[in-house]
Amino acid sequence: MSKVGFIGLGVMGFPMAGWLSKAGHNVTVFNRSTEKTKRWCKEFQGQTVSSLKELATDAEVVFVCVGDDPDVREVLLSPRGVLSAMNSGSVLVDHTTASAEIAREVAEVGGTRGISCLDAPVSGGQSGAKEGCLTVMVGGEIQAFERVVSLIDCYAQRVRLLGPSGCGQLAKMVNQIAIAGLVQGLAEALNFAQRAGLDPELVVEVISKGAAQSWQMENRWKTMVDKEFEFGFSVEWMRKDLRICLQEARGNGAELPVAALVDQFYADVIALGGRRWDTSSLIARLNRPNDH
Repeated sequence: MSKVGFIGLGVMGFPMAGWLSKAGHNVTVFNRSTEKTKRWCKEFQGQTVSSLKELATDAEVVFVCVGDDPDVREVLLSPRGVLSAMNSGSVLVDHTTASAEIAREVAEVGGTRGISCLDAPVSGGQSGAKEGCLTVMVGGEIQAFERVVSLIDCYAQRVRLLGPSGCGQLAKMVNQIAIAGLVQGLAEALNFAQRAGLDPELVVEVISKGAAQSWQMENRWKTMVDKEFEFGFSVEWMRKDLRICLQEARGNGAELPVAALVDQFYADVIALGGRRWDTSSLIARLNRPNDH
């Protein structure tokens, strides 16, 4: 079994590290909030450390799951970061959804120190992490990927290497762009059904067997109709992801008119108090009474 370190015990990282432990690996965890590390160690077999460098020096593979580019920079590239302490020949797997630019920077810095770095953002949300059925999109060298894919399989149902460093992050952007349009379309459809006097359950039962079917429809239509949003992937994190998508698009010339519009719709949801609501809460802004 492998000696691994896991940094970041949020709603995703906590169960992901747990799956590694349950698979029999020797897991050491680190989180800025020590309360979470203590809770993790009570629930799973493993140990905690007091510093990033302490975790890095004793691990063959280090996993990271934090929030955004600044967090990645602090945890990996700062003087106290893990890349300064990881052993040559070890592998870094960054599950953070961040920019392709920082993924390439991390890989370059790691390469100068003999450390293989993979950018490996995930899709599937909190429920996917808890159930161990995430989708993982990976960028980096095939040799490093082959060394860690069995570890990632502990909490993933699908793992794919998509190209060199940065390609994992670019694929995650594709995922988020697609989801933004899907959720907005579903929100509009369900709101239309309600205002037209249709029974949403009967309508979804019919159309979900045809071309309109999607994961979002199957898993979110009922909570959207019932106005239940206190779960799942939050609006504030989706806006962060869409910001990254829009920044990348400005550089590569891709047009993202729908993604840009949905990003502004999520700003409306935040104004309604929905910063931590699930992304399906787009329907909340459509449920407001008409002005006329």
